Amino acid sequence: MTPRGAGAHGATPHSANPHVVEFDEVADDRYGGKAAGLAELRRLGLDVPPGFVIADASEDLVVVDLSRWFDRMAAAGATPVAVRSSAAGEDGEDHSFAGQYDTVLGVDSPDAFADAVRTCAASVNSGRASSYRAEPAATATAGTGSDTTAANTATDTAPPPMHLVVQQMVDARAAGVVFTADPTTGRRDLMVIDAVAGLGEALVDGSASPDHLVLDSVGEVAVREYDDDEGVLSPEDIAAIRSGALRAEQHWGRPMDLEWAIDRAGTLWWLQARPITTLPADLGEMDSTLAGPDHVYTRCNIGEMMPGAFCPLTASVSGFAIDYAMQKIQVVARAQPSYEQPWLQVGYFSGHMFLNLTEGTALSSGIVGNSLEQFSTSICGRVVEELVPKPPKPFLRRLSNTIRLSSHALSAGPAIRRLEGQIAGWRVPTSEDPRLVMEQLEAGVEQYCDVTLTHVRSSSRAAVAANILESVLMKQAVKAGRGEDSGRTDAARLMAGASDVESAIMLEQLDAVVRAIAADPPAAEEFLAADPGVAVTTLRASDRAAGEQLRAFLARHGHRGYRELCMRDPSWAEDPEGLGAMMQVMVRSAQAAGDGVRAAGDRGPGPAHPGAGSNADADAGVDEPSSPAIRLLARFAQEGARGREETKAKMALMAHALKRGYRHLGEVLAAAGRLPDADLVFFFDRAELARIVGTGEIGDLIQSAQKRREALAFQDVLEFPDVSAGRPVPLIARPPREAAGGEIIGRPASRGSVEGVVRVARSIVDAREVQPGEILVAPVTDVGWTPYFTVISALVTDIGSSVSHGAVVAREYGLPCVVNTIVATQTLRTGDRVRVDGDRGVVTRLDQD
Repeated sequence: MTPRGAGAHGATPHSANPHVVEFDEVADDRYGGKAAGLAELRRLGLDVPPGFVIADASEDLVVVDLSRWFDRMAAAGATPVAVRSSAAGEDGEDHSFAGQYDTVLGVDSPDAFADAVRTCAASVNSGRASSYRAEPAATATAGTGSDTTAANTATDTAPPPMHLVVQQMVDARAAGVVFTADPTTGRRDLMVIDAVAGLGEALVDGSASPDHLVLDSVGEVAVREYDDDEGVLSPEDIAAIRSGALRAEQHWGRPMDLEWAIDRAGTLWWLQARPITTLPADLGEMDSTLAGPDHVYTRCNIGEMMPGAFCPLTASVSGFAIDYAMQKIQVVARAQPSYEQPWLQVGYFSGHMFLNLTEGTALSSGIVGNSLEQFSTSICGRVVEELVPKPPKPFLRRLSNTIRLSSHALSAGPAIRRLEGQIAGWRVPTSEDPRLVMEQLEAGVEQYCDVTLTHVRSSSRAAVAANILESVLMKQAVKAGRGEDSGRTDAARLMAGASDVESAIMLEQLDAVVRAIAADPPAAEEFLAADPGVAVTTLRASDRAAGEQLRAFLARHGHRGYRELCMRDPSWAEDPEGLGAMMQVMVRSAQAAGDGVRAAGDRGPGPAHPGAGSNADADAGVDEPSSPAIRLLARFAQEGARGREETKAKMALMAHALKRGYRHLGEVLAAAGRLPDADLVFFFDRAELARIVGTGEIGDLIQSAQKRREALAFQDVLEFPDVSAGRPVPLIARPPREAAGGEIIGRPASRGSVEGVVRVARSIVDAREVQPGEILVAPVTDVGWTPYFTVISALVTDIGSSVSHGAVVAREYGLPCVVNTIVATQTLRTGDRVRVDGDRGVVTRLDQD
């Protein structure tokens, strides 16, 4: 709050008579953020070294004043002292001015005190401080063209009043800083402590390497990096620092950056408190309601469909539609009486989508032939011990529910056939009236829910057949003494070979474009030399055969792409840069294959084309099933996979239409002055958008959305355990999941064995660097990664199951595939040499010492 009569920066104008202000007299930030912070720490009851503030200090302070003020500290036994700046605007909510002004430590005489005061007072006019003041102002006014703003900027960049904090020096055993939120990751649930032995100045000037501690939400040390063998802080020290920091954060109501020191007697002193000025929005600000405090959530399965972090609008549209469809399936199976509130089957936490396994157990306990173990294994690739089974319903009720659910899944055919006309019937809005556009989009979301329900019905049909086939073959393998993994491998082989799978057709068409380019050396050279976006745009407009094939590919599959259910991310047709980068990798692979290099690009879909270097003879060791029942189950599983891919494509088509509609809404709102830019539309949920298209005041909402946009990059790098009991908490450090001998254990998804070099790609952008024959290691793969399957020799993912998209396509292309390794992307590095055993679900390092 700015006091009456205050000048720029909330400070009083320069006084002709500098004077002393006691800490207890400091009630606001008129004497700078440092003085205000120390005063508040004292009021909180935290220990602050004795001292005072010299208000309106200048270089020409008379020596008699300086001597008198130093003598006061000496008489109290509070010397030597530290003299530090507390200029107006320093250590505030917007800018820290850290290191811009001078500090003088260890002042032990009146003459030294006089020199220290003059030095600190003069630093307000230093070149570095002037540059720092000008930079934020220049950024704020760039492109405004406003004379008034420019005038204000000139005032704001003038030197502010300089005040000085004088305090007794702490004879420090240890000193450092504590952040009540992690300034690097933006996480509010972590606390970071950096500590050095002795004075904290060694930490500030970089002359000492600090101990680095990261504390979790309950105060446990999650990360500990020591400069020496032993840390400078005891557990009691850490607990005291955490306790005081939390008191400060609660008092200020926001994350704080605090400096502290511990003296030789063990007393903890607080030296500074200021808000952390570099944080994005709270990464969990838009979190959905927790369905239950002990509910178990997972990123498995849904993480394949929706990898990475998503903007709030995607959660409010695609997340809502998935949750709606899954609840409707529960209603059909009488696992819940009716559709309830959103976020029951799906959760949205820290920008990521999760499935609620606990709600799903109501389904498994209410039908025949689907135990909790089978249910959790089908989703997560393992039995989830954290799940508590619901009491089973009476057998006749379970039988009835099973018949209802099976009939609903198996009768999805007519609904699937209606999808294309249903989607074509909804038109992307073109009106310039934002309220009308919003009405049309809300109707589109309702239709999206219906399309998603059809896809979930189709997926249920696929999962039922796959689960039964795998269960039967595992029992047969165990009975024959071959083990469960052998049964899983047999199931994976029998599920391969389905014809007319949408994702395989898509890849065949794109592969045909690539082969046409590679077959014409001058055209290939031109394509590879150009910027990826220019290469695709030029080819798309050309009259070459490859250009015609590309246009046909985009006409059928242009709505597909990486993270295709995201309202903000572009599709292939809208992202020539991304599509071009992927195609250039494929063209180089095709050229290498044409030069006689054995590469994955040689292959076409189907089990007759094993992966490069794979164990092709393995197929010969497994006879075709003699049982008609097994053959029938295999056919159902193949048909289920085909239907699942078809409806997923239709779901992506509806999402593509909606994202175009929301992009148009953003443009309309930006043109009307309701949004600063069109892209910001993706950082509201649907309820907030209803306010945006209205006429009310929305300044605070705009500011929140801008902070959310900044937070998305922080959310995107978060990783989670495969399952979480209660609210999902991002991982801080993940222990390597390696068995003896450097083996990483996963789940077999496509058979064969191959040795090769690893390419770790945490995103689709990283995958652009993949080389022919490399083994792709990724967190998860959706349809946007599919074209790289023609280049790689094997696939390894952190999450996934035998019916996930990556597993299905890997089988069609004969690629050994191991899914659900949990930690492959953390344990392996690009360039590592490994063996991928798709029969056993094991990845073995070959370059271990």
